[in-house]
Amino acid sequence: MGLESLGDLELNIILSNLGAEDTARASCVSKKLRESASEDSLWSHICAQDLALSQPLDPLGNPLPSFRESYHSWRESFSMYPWSLVKRVKRCWGRLRNWLTLNFPEAEATLKKGASESDIQELERILKVKLPLPTRILYRFYDGQEFTDEHYSNSLYGSPLGLIGGYTFYNRSVNVYLLPLRQIITRTEEIRRHPGFSGKSKYIAVAASSTFINKLFLLNCNSGQLFVGTKNLSASGEMLPCVPKELIRSVHDLNGDQQQDAMLLWLEEHGHRLEKGIIKLREEKKFRSISLFPEEPPSCITAITSSVKVRASAVLIPEFSDLQDDEDKYLFTYSIRMSLLPEGCYINGMTFGSCQLYWRHWVIRANNHVVSDVNGEAVIGKFPLLRPGEKEFIYESCTPLPSSEGSVEGYFTFVPGSLSEPKGDLFKVAVAQFPLQLPDYIF
Repeated sequence: MGLESLGDLELNIILSNLGAEDTARASCVSKKLRESASEDSLWSHICAQDLALSQPLDPLGNPLPSFRESYHSWRESFSMYPWSLVKRVKRCWGRLRNWLTLNFPEAEATLKKGASESDIQELERILKVKLPLPTRILYRFYDGQEFTDEHYSNSLYGSPLGLIGGYTFYNRSVNVYLLPLRQIITRTEEIRRHPGFSGKSKYIAVAASSTFINKLFLLNCNSGQLFVGTKNLSASGEMLPCVPKELIRSVHDLNGDQQQDAMLLWLEEHGHRLEKGIIKLREEKKFRSISLFPEEPPSCITAITSSVKVRASAVLIPEFSDLQDDEDKYLFTYSIRMSLLPEGCYINGMTFGSCQLYWRHWVIRANNHVVSDVNGEAVIGKFPLLRPGEKEFIYESCTPLPSSEGSVEGYFTFVPGSLSEPKGDLFKVAVAQFPLQLPDYIF
């Protein structure tokens, strides 16, 4: 008679496709369905599907006797939030944690255990704000990052273990991490004392550079938008939005309307870029960090000339941009990576085992108008000697633009062999045009 005539395996398959809520309802129909709905193999499937759990754990990572108890523990702990939103935040953190575990475990170790509801309520009381639901849930999973003295003492510039990452140009280094709740309070109280924050009481600091560079991200708890401060943050409160504004709205799903804030969208996009290899780890002076310079097209452009490979990409530097300056409104840092292919330097039918940089020529444009035409010896005072199979030589610099869109292109002049022992005539290596533009997402 209907479901009653089915075997245990068939019932388990049907119930596993229903989801937790419908499975609970089905268990009230008959004794047989109640027994099938109690099978832990079924709850193992539901926990894997909803929470990506491979073993029965509570939200704090403590082991539990069964997957059924694990699922109920999670539902009870997050009962005040839309379950669909909890699952989404869990997926976001899961992707980030998986990437960190495989690639950057030393940064994963800095994540703090989740904040409690009382911790969040205390922050809201002190700062007189109400956190958007997605941000509240994000902090319930992990309370930002915490560094030890060792993390700072191992680097000249600050901790390189920021989850968001950064860049280096000239003698400046930027590396952004997620602030724990206690630092959100202190950094927010500090920034609110500046004249530019008169009337901006609903903004809270959520991420910052661990280095001496004052790069600060602020969440508007009323609108849900995330901003990054410019050069004029303290003086006038000048900021740039970090997420496309059309995404900051109420979205509808099967469980009704839920707020979608920029903090969750920002971390989801960051996790996507890490997973796809758009941004990667970089090791410099024995320290590893997440580099925000894009490594994949269309933001990273590659050109090969005479077996010399040149890759180039750029990143906006919001903390040194000045929207009130008509000439130097936006500041960009760009990274040029050059290397010699395994076959060696190939010129006019001849192959050479090395080549050395002698000259550079840049053409920088803003809105298709040339704003700078640069000729000069070397790069940052260095004349890199390229050999097959060796690591890329990385050259990084920066340039201001009067507009939010521009480009850089040019060429390097190399000598086959070396400058001290040239093997032939100078030859040019193209640096293909790469974009300088205000991005949709700012990190």
